[in-house]
Amino acid sequence: MINSPRVCVQVQSVYIESQSAPDEQRYVFAYTVTIRNLGRTPVQLLGRYWLITNGNGRETEVQGEGVVGVQPHIAPGEEYQYTSGAVIETPLGTMQGHYEMIDAEGKPFRIAIPVFRLAVSTLIH
Repeated sequence: MINSPRVCVQVQSVYIESQSAPDEQRYVFAYTVTIRNLGRTPVQLLGRYWLITNGNGRETEVQGEGVVGVQPHIAPGEEYQYTSGAVIETPLGTMQGHYEMIDAEGKPFRIAIPVFRLAVSTLIH
């Protein structure tokens, strides 16, 4: 999209062992997203889309309004950070997606969320 605002998305994930039950094929992960507005005008996040893929290739799509119950406005040079979670049936998986946003003039645009890994830490070397 030409002239879309400059927005950077970074994600970090962590395995939550205390909430997981591997013997029941339940692996819980938390992920923290940082959304930075690198542009010169404010933006607002309206919605999200996630594609969650477990280690067996099973895909789950999640979409909805805002993130963690809010539709944050992000001023130029500012960032918005939130933490959420995902539950999958395998110790390894991925997430990716996009945010639906609008610029200061109310024009919609989409920002890609690059693929990131959900992995039990003992599996990563």
